[in-house]
Amino acid sequence: MSVRGAAVWAMVAQYASFAIQFASSVIISRFFMAPAEVGLFSIALAAALLVAILQDFGLSRYISGLAELDRDEVRRCSSVALLFSLAIAAAIAALAWPMAATYRQPDLGPILAIIAASYLFLPLSVVPMALMARTMQFHRLAAVNVGAAAIQAGVALTLAALGFSSFALAWATVAAGIGRGLIAQALRPAPPWPLRFDSLREVLSFGTRSSVLYLSGALGTRTPDLIVGKLLTLTAVGLYSRATSLSDQFRQLISGAIGSVMYPAFARMRDRGEPLGPAYLRVCAGYSAVIWPGMTGLALASEPIVRLLYGELWMGVAPLLAMIALTELMLVALPLVIDLPILLGKLNRLLALNLVDTLLSISLLAIGCLWGVEGAAASRLIYGAAWLCLYARFIHRLVGFDARALLAIYARSGAATLVAVTPLALAYLFWMPPATITFPVLLVAVALGVAGWFATLFIVRHPALDDLLGLAASLPVIRVIGRRLAALH
Repeated sequence: MSVRGAAVWAMVAQYASFAIQFASSVIISRFFMAPAEVGLFSIALAAALLVAILQDFGLSRYISGLAELDRDEVRRCSSVALLFSLAIAAAIAALAWPMAATYRQPDLGPILAIIAASYLFLPLSVVPMALMARTMQFHRLAAVNVGAAAIQAGVALTLAALGFSSFALAWATVAAGIGRGLIAQALRPAPPWPLRFDSLREVLSFGTRSSVLYLSGALGTRTPDLIVGKLLTLTAVGLYSRATSLSDQFRQLISGAIGSVMYPAFARMRDRGEPLGPAYLRVCAGYSAVIWPGMTGLALASEPIVRLLYGELWMGVAPLLAMIALTELMLVALPLVIDLPILLGKLNRLLALNLVDTLLSISLLAIGCLWGVEGAAASRLIYGAAWLCLYARFIHRLVGFDARALLAIYARSGAATLVAVTPLALAYLFWMPPATITFPVLLVAVALGVAGWFATLFIVRHPALDDLLGLAASLPVIRVIGRRLAALH
């Protein structure tokens, strides 16, 4: 499958999964759970994910980055996946009751124990999905991810409606793990048996260094809910978690999961000895052209979006969402900062920078909590600026891109972003403020913004335009329409 075709399937999976997860989160938040209930699950999930960051022991990137892969190596990777999933499930279960005592929340223990059970099924999916990514079979990856999302949403909604509260979300993670594993094995069989533990030096060496990197990164990205929950309240962590979740989901929606496609694509370029700089600039152009206006628009529309989707009970999410969404502008300005150093053998340097990154994230968040949950969200803006300064020189030296060309891309993306959000800003100023704007007016402002954004890409000759048009033309719906129009003529 070509890179463009893989990107299309990644987008289809991302959009479908987003729609399913987003719809279920809105229904659950609006009708079945209060912020404190969501906050309790968020603390449990953050604690589990902090341990589970080691879940695939770097196997996905290891398999995708290998120049050659035989059946014996697949069996070794499957065996390693099985052992680590058992260790992670045991570690999360052991963490359950100490966490409940630390946060003085008795329900936290059994929720964590349930989440731990979901990792018992992880070996069924890790290696098959890595093999699909390696061979660019993103249509099969789409089936796995969308199927798991549908199962998780169905179980969560059913149990939430039956009054299971935070436990509904925990059991849904188990259902998703089972579903993902079974679908993955059906599409690309790679069972974790018979076990094989010979010649593991290379995979264990890569996995150990990768795990240190992932653990360091997890301390910065997955401890916010734990820190906010400990320093503030369950309601505060529920609001903060909903804001970060909505921002992450929206970013993933508009980015189309391109990162998952680009890792194997860059691996192919590396193996062919091609320069990575021009390709990296294309990725930067695509990210900034699409994600910058999307996240800026989300920040500007945060108040009416939260009111329309979640109701007045959740209005505390709006200011947090605005600040966290704006932070994403800096965090996507340099994409693939983890993937490319791993691919190019610069893992040790990346580890050092990641430790500094983690220290900045945790320290700034803890300081921000002194001013409440709004201060915690505001700290992300400072962190985003520090992150950009930390990695810019490293990635420039690693990839060798043209810095002036990148600044020119930023300027064009900034112009498109400004035009995209102008209609909504004018609507606030001269028609309806955020507190009273109606959905039809919001929709019209967004539509005008999208039209202005697209026109600006043409006017400034944005380098991402050709890729965006190519991706659009590759979408199945566009192809069907094109064939029908051709038939009419």
